[in-house]
Amino acid sequence: MGKNYMKLGLFLAGYGHHVASWRHQEVSEKGPMDLEHLVNIAKKAEQGKFDLLFLADSLFVSASSHPNILSRFEPMTLLTVLARETTDIGLASTASTTYEQPFHLARRFSSLDHISHGRAAWNIVTSSINSTAENFNGTRHMEHELRYERADEFVQVANKLWKSWDEGTFRRNKDNGQFIDGEKLHTIDHEGKHFKVRGPLNIERSPQVRPLLIQAGSSPTGTNLASKVADVVFTAQSNKTDAQHFYQKLQDKVIQHDRLPQQVAIMPGLFPVLGETEQDAQENYQTLQDLILPEVGLKILAPYVGEINLSAYELSTPFEDIEFDHGNGVQSRLEVILKDAREHHLTLEQVMKQVAGSRGHHIVIGTPEMVADKMQDWFEDGAADGFNIMPPLLPTQFDLFVEKVVPILQARGLVQTTYAQGTLREKFGLKND
Repeated sequence: MGKNYMKLGLFLAGYGHHVASWRHQEVSEKGPMDLEHLVNIAKKAEQGKFDLLFLADSLFVSASSHPNILSRFEPMTLLTVLARETTDIGLASTASTTYEQPFHLARRFSSLDHISHGRAAWNIVTSSINSTAENFNGTRHMEHELRYERADEFVQVANKLWKSWDEGTFRRNKDNGQFIDGEKLHTIDHEGKHFKVRGPLNIERSPQVRPLLIQAGSSPTGTNLASKVADVVFTAQSNKTDAQHFYQKLQDKVIQHDRLPQQVAIMPGLFPVLGETEQDAQENYQTLQDLILPEVGLKILAPYVGEINLSAYELSTPFEDIEFDHGNGVQSRLEVILKDAREHHLTLEQVMKQVAGSRGHHIVIGTPEMVADKMQDWFEDGAADGFNIMPPLLPTQFDLFVEKVVPILQARGLVQTTYAQGTLREKFGLKND
């Protein structure tokens, strides 16, 4: 992937990633619905030479959903605005293969790629919340393995559609009246188990041909798909040993699919809580933790453990004593949470606050130097190719990261100081298809 710089992604959430961030006095009142606030954050990320700006999405909400999720802009619409406000940073959005159709999705991402001059990225998800089906004419969520089987075929179809226009299809010859070279526009005639699509796509070949592909599932089925199709893998690892194990396991799978390990960037989520001193940082973190309401935290934890009724347990209950549903929830995340709880003998309240705050991602609390040291250690010790930064509080904690942590990493030669030329895929050292 070109010069071996640490990749930086910003996981953009309107208030910040801590579940109680919306209650903090420093945040924007409207958070994810404050367009100027979001534009300013995107510009700040570009100032910090971040490689990617990433928007998650969800297709189901309830009264207990994270405040960042309850009301927010449709991500492709927002990224189209941000494309006009930035010049180099990658623009990534989640889109579900379970509740989308390949033709619609391929068209939207191709449009974003044209508008942004080749900076579009798609985070491929299968949707993990069981109740999502109820918003799409269904009563039961598609089973885990079947979701990934559909996702695999979905990506195949989308890739075919993006390539249904050859280079130089358009002639636009006003003299002889030839608008296109018809031999360079192709049907794809795909017929599989889940999709039957004729094609071609109704928008011409985009600068990247296809967007940068991201995958975030860490279950065995998810990592198999990631190793087969992804350029970037988002993951949640709470400690370096687990991150190293995941990193090596995924690289082995990449090789099994006849790909080179350097073709896939592995980027764990990082939840940095910064302060001028370590004590300041700890106080900043505790201020946020104290804002978590138990009933809210338990409801947010529930989807990661199979939607069981956690309110039936005392908060002092050892977490490992709780009976979990290992079925159709976020399987990989439950294993991470359980492992950490066993190792540190955590109670339900402790796990609830930790997960509600950071959702199982690696938390680093300290000075800018401490955060930079931790990132360098993971990067140089085979645990990460970069990080998906999840600021707990916006804009203040992200401002600190860009202004204090990034210059340290740049001075150490770990992250880029200028953007490389070309499309997002080219910036990642990948060829445009």
